[in-house]
Amino acid sequence: MNEQVRPLIEVLAEVPDFRRAEGKRHPLPAILALVCAATLCGYRSYGAMAEWGRHYGAELAGALGFKQGQTPCVGTLHTILTRLDHQALEAALGRWAQEVLAAHDPTKNTTNVVAVDGKTLRGSARQGASGTHLLAALSSALGLTLHQQAVDDKSNEITAVQEVLKSLVLEGRVVTVDALLTQREVAQTIIDKKGTM
Repeated sequence: MNEQVRPLIEVLAEVPDFRRAEGKRHPLPAILALVCAATLCGYRSYGAMAEWGRHYGAELAGALGFKQGQTPCVGTLHTILTRLDHQALEAALGRWAQEVLAAHDPTKNTTNVVAVDGKTLRGSARQGASGTHLLAALSSALGLTLHQQAVDDKSNEITAVQEVLKSLVLEGRVVTVDALLTQREVAQTIIDKKGTM
């Protein structure tokens, strides 16, 4: 890497906290850092994430930003994650991923590819979001999602891809898309942003 990348905890601090100051027991960046770390370790449910936080003790809790080494319970995780401004979180993580990609040394990887593809979320119907479809841009070199956006039920990937492309730095990058997105307007947006297809 040729530049310093901000730590993820600093990026998580940019996400607005919806809670009032009184009664706030845990800092929001610490909670989000716990969720990220637990998810990376394979813990997916609120209960599993809360257990993961308790299991690793005060030292890890302190490193994540919790006071007195206490991590949140299942109810707190549920409240935070269901009421959080998800768009603000996605935007902050997308900006951070772009920073990581910009700091990546392109001489180690001759082709800097951004792959754009859509997928319907598996298991979304069980969570009450039947057939949720996301369009994502992924850095092939780093394995990072640079931007992710829900595709409106009354729309399709062709209309959503323009918003995704507008949010990305494409200069010097090769953009790959599936057959559905091989449209003149999509290609023109990529070329206008100095990318190649």
